[in-house]
Amino acid sequence: MTPSNKPLISLGLTEPVRRLVGDVDDEDDGYDLPRKRWYHYIPLYWAVFLMLLPHPSLLLLLVSYTWRIQHSPVRFLIHLVATYTLTFMAFSSLIVILARDPGPVTPPAREEAATEEMSFTEALLAGDEDEEMEREKSAGRWCRKCCAPRPERAHHCSACGRCVLKFDHHCAWLGYKCIGHRTHTAFVHFLLCITLLSIYIVFLASSTVYYAFTNPYAIDETTPLHALFLTFFGAVIALVIGSFLIYHTYLILTNQTTFEHLSPFLLLRYLPPLPSSDGDSSHAPPHILSYELLSHQQRRLLRDAHGEIRLYDVGWRRNIAQVFGWDRPSGWLARLLYGGGGKGDGRTWSRNPRADQLLARLAVGLADLEKER
Repeated sequence: MTPSNKPLISLGLTEPVRRLVGDVDDEDDGYDLPRKRWYHYIPLYWAVFLMLLPHPSLLLLLVSYTWRIQHSPVRFLIHLVATYTLTFMAFSSLIVILARDPGPVTPPAREEAATEEMSFTEALLAGDEDEEMEREKSAGRWCRKCCAPRPERAHHCSACGRCVLKFDHHCAWLGYKCIGHRTHTAFVHFLLCITLLSIYIVFLASSTVYYAFTNPYAIDETTPLHALFLTFFGAVIALVIGSFLIYHTYLILTNQTTFEHLSPFLLLRYLPPLPSSDGDSSHAPPHILSYELLSHQQRRLLRDAHGEIRLYDVGWRRNIAQVFGWDRPSGWLARLLYGGGGKGDGRTWSRNPRADQLLARLAVGLADLEKER
């Protein structure tokens, strides 16, 4: 028999550890993540179809009205360059959203932890790791679904089966992917380009419609129909996508994500320790930290406080810099062309200096309402 170099005790944690810590740089790397089916891409196909739908009518409008009727090749080139520059920028940011990981939650030493087997001595001394795990759980920084630490502002997406740094929302229209720390800037860039392109098409088409009504014999019959279609289509897209753009602009100015803005219960993770009856400091009771067990008055207090407590609002200028800032001299070019990615590591965030005081008041208010139950 040939001697074996394997240890006496092997717990077989190599693959499970790699799966649990969320090694998700590549969605097709073989880990136990939900697989995308063909029907998950149907909304994306529709989005691309709607982006390309107005272009045949737009080209006909530019040739028939700007070139032949106005006899202005300069205007024709200006409109052509403007519309297709915005289209190119929109598709560039869309490709970034589809190709880039929104924010992998991976510990720094994941490769070593994934490739080394646990020895017998390490298994006996694993108590310190268990204590650290309990501290992370008590502080609300532990994902029970991934069985791994969860950085600040990260959230577990049930559709993707993983945690995402600075999770904003899961978008079914953009490849059934999450919008997170590394793709939020590209997402806002995409909304901006689509909105500007729609507004530009509306003004261009509406001027053609006005000319057709004032000069009915100077234009052919089909061009006004295409102009009416472009006016209606552009107005609808501008209203729909523009509303999302305005909403995300508000979120950027106040340094919130969509998930944080729509989830008041997240404040429960950041409640400070409450003084106990003997004067020692202890965490808030477990029933206060559970949103399901809160009373109606406590939930109403939590929702009211959620409108005032903005944990990461450090001023609108610094808030914008967190999303659209760059470190390299040429970073502005990436922001202009395709939006780029988020600034920072996605794990550490500056806090609002007033947030701790407001959280302390909220914790006391919840505790007082608990005593009245």
